[in-house]
Amino acid sequence: MSPRRLRLAVLASGRGTNLQALLDAGQDPDYPAEVALVLSDRADAPALRRAREAGAEAEWIDPAPGGLFERIGGRIEGAGAGLVCCAGFMRILPPEFVRRFAGRILNIHPSLLPSFPGLHAQRKAVRAGVRVAGCTVHFIDEGVDTGPVVLQAAVPVLPGDDEEALSGRILRYEHRIYPLAVRLIAEGRVRLEGRKVLIEGTGGEGQGFISPPLAGLPGGGEGR
Repeated sequence: MSPRRLRLAVLASGRGTNLQALLDAGQDPDYPAEVALVLSDRADAPALRRAREAGAEAEWIDPAPGGLFERIGGRIEGAGAGLVCCAGFMRILPPEFVRRFAGRILNIHPSLLPSFPGLHAQRKAVRAGVRVAGCTVHFIDEGVDTGPVVLQAAVPVLPGDDEEALSGRILRYEHRIYPLAVRLIAEGRVRLEGRKVLIEGTGGEGQGFISPPLAGLPGGGEGR
């Protein structure tokens, strides 16, 4: 692994499709980051298999003995990771862990935060009858899905959508914006000012937003 690239530690509990997007991005020699370490609280998590197949270090951290996040933090620091990426990690990070890595932990959430935080965001969006849903990459703070927003992508909620259909549509854009957010951070183009994230080198109206076509609506089209 190149020392010139930003080293990523990824926390994952499940399938690891967003991890795969980061692994795939790292195959490009011009991509400024690489997955150095993958940690999971589940020994059978497919994310661990994905990491090993890609040649990344992967490890199950047994949550049973206690001190889980102290051990995770030690592994992250030992790997020299400069950024922690949560990718379907199904545990709330304790405040002391968040403070330990303040401003260096990212998460991706399947809604346009602050709408529909927490579990089952896609189900909540369908039941609420919203016309637009999406996904958000954000820094993690001491709340739940309340940290500063880096990037968002909007997708239409179509007539007849159920949770599964909407989840699949959102997931395609999760796989786009997570590697993009990491790239922007690795290139030093992301700056935190209080709760606001400023991205250098982008126009003001297009900062932090990607929009696919909104189902042929007037004015719909590829966004910035």
